[in-house]
Amino acid sequence: MPDKYYEPDEPTLPASYPARNQEPQGKLVVGSFQNQSRAAQRRPYQYPPQPRPSQPGYPQSPTGPEMPGPYPNQAYAPQRQAANAPANYQPYYQSQRRPRRRSGCTVGCLVGLLLVLLLGFFTITVGQRVLAFGSAISNQPPLSTQTGYMSGSGRTNVLVMGYGGGSHSGAFLTDSMTVVSVMPQSHHTSLISIPRDLWVQVPAGSGNYAKLNTVYTVGSNNGQNPVAGGNAAAQKISLITGLNVKYWVTINFTGFRDLINALGGIDVYVPDSFNACYPKNDDANIDASWKKVQFNKGMQHMNGETAIEYARAREPLAVCGMGTSENLAELTDFARSARQQIIIKAVLAKVKQPGTWPRLFDAMTALQHTIYTNMSLADLALFATKMDMNDPHTAHIGLSNQNVLVDTVSNDGQAILLPANNNWSAIPAYIKQHLYQ
Repeated sequence: MPDKYYEPDEPTLPASYPARNQEPQGKLVVGSFQNQSRAAQRRPYQYPPQPRPSQPGYPQSPTGPEMPGPYPNQAYAPQRQAANAPANYQPYYQSQRRPRRRSGCTVGCLVGLLLVLLLGFFTITVGQRVLAFGSAISNQPPLSTQTGYMSGSGRTNVLVMGYGGGSHSGAFLTDSMTVVSVMPQSHHTSLISIPRDLWVQVPAGSGNYAKLNTVYTVGSNNGQNPVAGGNAAAQKISLITGLNVKYWVTINFTGFRDLINALGGIDVYVPDSFNACYPKNDDANIDASWKKVQFNKGMQHMNGETAIEYARAREPLAVCGMGTSENLAELTDFARSARQQIIIKAVLAKVKQPGTWPRLFDAMTALQHTIYTNMSLADLALFATKMDMNDPHTAHIGLSNQNVLVDTVSNDGQAILLPANNNWSAIPAYIKQHLYQ
């Protein structure tokens, strides 16, 4: 029973009686109901009833001739005191009420108020942190929308570009370029990998040709203006693919390594075993030596460094004099694009796991130094929820020398790729044919 005192006239609860004690004879004794039969229960007052006064003006019972209680057949008997009652006698019904205990309510209210204050502080703190994060990674206000919050039925296409980062030469060459195309209503997702060696005009319409991976470098002035670089790359990819690519995201591989570590690593299924040479340092001026990396078929838990090596490795062992590579097919740019998609999928899967959520603050710090985009934080977050890479029908489209491209050599001796028969219209036709509609 709750620790609570009830009113003596509470109609729904039994009256509470004091326990039996050893009062001297002649004093008021209140009996106990315990271990007594109904017949043996004692009256609460131990003096004979007095006759009802007959003088006029004595108050009569408003409820009838008989008043229930310890004075049968008497009206307002508790208001008068018997002659033989003790001098300090006070009728039972006029005893003072016990004060209610209010400390429980007070403590509960204080605890509730404290919890509300803490929740409010946490919400404000998290909200401020998230908004600051959104402002740092985008040139758009965090809660704005450029996609109409993806409410339409048309495709939303986002170009994802990865570069090495750092201060060395070629730090902003986008060696990884993938268009993520999503149908918002159905969540149908297509991934289109565009090889970095495709030979294009840089800048557009200039008559100067270079590899596709230089477009962002030139447009951004070596990373000084990422918005200009991102827009230039998105426009070039739109021309090549025939898709309306308005949005872009850049990923700094150095920061991506830190992001994966902040998440506690990722679980990756390696579909094919291979080995390769990998530079010990991205900047050859610091360390120009090589190391051997080995990846075996099957599920592996990768930290940030291992994941980046898996995504970027492409040099055969013969390059660094460490033997013969066991699977040269995995060392092409096309295979590397496929591995990068595997890594991105593993990172997204890890972020969605509830066990990862306590790490998200650290992940946000790493991600803040990793990505930049022309999508608002709200649009980017919604795009990530609309994208479904686990659907078995998700389209993985890779432009390669196995379909619409051919290997060739530029006038200055670079190994490059061009459309077969120099037919650029074959590329968007091929992509449209294989998109997940």
